[in-house]
Amino acid sequence: MNREIHLTSRPVGEPRPEDFELVSAALPEPAEGQVLVRNTWMSVDPYMLDRMREEETYLPRFQLGAPMEGSAIGEAVASRSADVPVGAAVVHFLGWREYAAVDAADVTVADLSLAPAEAWLGALGTTGLTAYAALTQVAPVREGDVVFVSAAAGAVGSIAGQLARKLGASRVIGSAGGPVKAGRLVHDFGYDAAIDYRAGSLAKQLADAAPDGIDVYVDHVGGDHLVAAIDALRHGGRIAMVGAISSYYATEPVPGPSNLFALAAKDATLRGMLINSYFHLFPEWIGKAAGWLADGSLHTELTVAEGIDQAPAAFLDMMRGGNVGKMLVKL
Repeated sequence: MNREIHLTSRPVGEPRPEDFELVSAALPEPAEGQVLVRNTWMSVDPYMLDRMREEETYLPRFQLGAPMEGSAIGEAVASRSADVPVGAAVVHFLGWREYAAVDAADVTVADLSLAPAEAWLGALGTTGLTAYAALTQVAPVREGDVVFVSAAAGAVGSIAGQLARKLGASRVIGSAGGPVKAGRLVHDFGYDAAIDYRAGSLAKQLADAAPDGIDVYVDHVGGDHLVAAIDALRHGGRIAMVGAISSYYATEPVPGPSNLFALAAKDATLRGMLINSYFHLFPEWIGKAAGWLADGSLHTELTVAEGIDQAPAAFLDMMRGGNVGKMLVKL
């Protein structure tokens, strides 16, 4: 038998545990050109919330009463494709289940000699690629820049701060919720300064950390973080809009920042990004990141939930900021 997580109702505002159901189903049989994968790790990510809701987004909605989807890695235990041998470690998009029959064209064979399986869903996956694309393509870091990253202890943020330094930033500032996470930004992830956004005025803390302003902002939060970053932005500054955690549970349209037009006077840019547009950078990123992981100059951390039955709780915990680094489910 196979165990799967199904979406049973579409959340309004914050999702609830009862929106998900653990279902037992027959083990899938691979068709010609497919492989049967025993999933060993799966990812939970903020974008999945959009796919749960009623409104259409840039990806198709999850179907009610059907298995959800997401990045996973596992072992090919049966194969009807000459391109993917039995025993290969493969990355694919049919997570939220213990076994998946996947078209061979839709899997990527992962080289576990470069990094362990879980790293292919984190630093070597779209998590790391997001940080790389944000800081090299969307809001490129230049030598001597001051860089600010919100949600800096999260999956992308914990990599982005270290990457900014490798790209030539002179000072890297991160924000996180609570003193423990803020402390870890400096001690574990190489940030020069950490802002605990719960500890007082975000704008004042950012001004204290960057008295001469910032050049680059990687935005995962929106809201007051984006307002403060626009105010702090120097002439010619760049903002990469990656996420907007502050408005994920809003049930009404959220107003934009009141100081948006300040970007014009600063000759600055704010640019959104979808990681799908940067998949062509994967070989370049993996070539760099695998070496940094091997020599220890890129520090990553995981928050791990055990078992397919814990996947909904892991998703809800991640959305509430309960993770440091990448949140994964070990199957």
